[in-house]
Order: sequence, then structure tokens, then C-alpha cells
Amino acid sequence: MVSKATATPALFLAFNLTFFILVSACVHCAPPPPIAPPPEATCPTDVLKLHTCANLLNLTGIDIGPGLKRPCCSLIAGLVDLEAAVCLCTAIKANILGINLNIPLSLHVILNACGRNAPLGYTCA
Repeated sequence: MVSKATATPALFLAFNLTFFILVSACVHCAPPPPIAPPPEATCPTDVLKLHTCANLLNLTGIDIGPGLKRPCCSLIAGLVDLEAAVCLCTAIKANILGINLNIPLSLHVILNACGRNAPLGYTCA
């Protein structure tokens, strides 16, 4: 037979174990919030102002210097690369630059002239 000396601690441990299991079980807990997809990048700049970027495509035959880069590059200076790419893509697709262009190539040329890069996996089609 089990002595009272071992039965009391065993009963105490069994009661505590049952109590902690019941307390830690969460019956009415709220489910974790769903993971939101990252928001789509938008252009925080007035796209109509980006018509100055046409000079960077060297369509006029004028040598590209710092003076021609300044108006376009200053418009995208405060943007991260993705925002800059979205803004320029929007301007090119909307034909704000005033000419029909090869969209991916034009985007690449303008971003490079301003010392920026298109984000990996970003396509402007």
C-alpha cells in the first residue's frame, strides 16, 4: 500500500498539473490577426511634373548634363526606388512625356540617369 507520505505530494502535484493545464488553455481567446499583404506602391508625386524627364532620354540630341538631370531627378529624389519606378512607369504609360516609348528601356534609362535602380522583380509593362 502507498503510504500517506508519498500519496500527499503525488496528489498535490496532480492537482497543480490539472490546475495549470486548465488555466493555460484558452477557450475564448481571440485568433491572431491575419497577416496583411504588403500594400501596393503608389506614386506620391504629381505625375504631370515628370514631363521634364523626357530630356533624360536624349531624344532632342542635346548632351545630357547635370542641368538636364536636375528637374527630373529632384522630383524622385525623396522616393524609395519602388516609388520612383512606379511614378516613372505611370508617366511613361500615360504618355505624359509626349512620345511613344519602349516602356522598360525608358524606365531603366531614366532611373540610371538619376542614380536609381528598379527594384528586383519590378516590371513596368
